Amino acid sequence: MTEKKQEEKASCNSKLCPIHGTISLRGRNFSGRVIKKFPKRVVIEFDRTVYIKKYERYAKRKTKLHARLPDCMQNDINIGDFIEITECRPISKIVHFMVNKKINGGETQ
Repeated sequence: MTEKKQEEKASCNSKLCPIHGTISLRGRNFSGRVIKKFPKRVVIEFDRTVYIKKYERYAKRKTKLHARLPDCMQNDINIGDFIEITECRPISKIVHFMVNKKINGGETQ
C-alpha cells in the first residue's frame, strides 16, 4: 500500500492538487453524482429543495457544478460515482471547486 502512495506522489506533481499540491480548499462542500468527465474536470449534479412562496410548497431543483479533477484521482473517478467537492479559488471561468474524495462507486446507490 505504501508503494502505491509513493507512486501517486511521484506521478502527481501538479500545483492544483489538494493532496500533493499547494492549493488550499476552503468554503462550501457539496456531494453529488458525476454526470460528465473531461480530461481535467468533472461535472456533478445534485438535488436541492426550493420553497415557492406563492404556492406554499417545496419544489425539487437540480444543480450542476464543475470541479477540477487532480491527476492522481484521474483513474479512480468515473461517470456515476458519488464524490465530494470543496470550494477553492477560481481556477478558470467555470471551475471554482476541487474534487476532494470519492464516497462510493457508481454501482451502489
